[in-house]
Amino acid sequence: MSQYQVKAGPEAFLPPAAASMGIVLPDPGEGHIEGRIVPEEEAYEHCAKKILEAKVPTIFPGPLVLWKWNDHVAEKAAAIKELAVEAPMRLIPMADYRPKYPKIEYEVEINPNHPNLTIWHNKIDACIFVGVHCHQANLA
Repeated sequence: MSQYQVKAGPEAFLPPAAASMGIVLPDPGEGHIEGRIVPEEEAYEHCAKKILEAKVPTIFPGPLVLWKWNDHVAEKAAAIKELAVEAPMRLIPMADYRPKYPKIEYEVEINPNHPNLTIWHNKIDACIFVGVHCHQANLA
């Protein structure tokens, strides 16, 4: 696997797809940290450190968590809410985002907010995505 990382600067505004850069998903029991596959515990520790050091830590629960389609989702949502209170972290739901075509004016057309724009405009420096499709997830 490639050890590709998105660097700060212009590339971060339009990062390439992780898969096109040789990044693969971790197996169960593993995590992915900045281009490296690591044991799950190391990933949790790294995540906790980043969240606790962040100025604007945020959790983005997405459609797979917001819409209670099974009992496991309700448990996950409760855990997310508890984490947001304990850390503390902002909690910004990302229910859905669908642009209008043919011309997309992101700041006008997308409602609720698109994750990328929400991150940029709120100066979020560390975040956790749960059940969200977002091209910035490879930066989190």
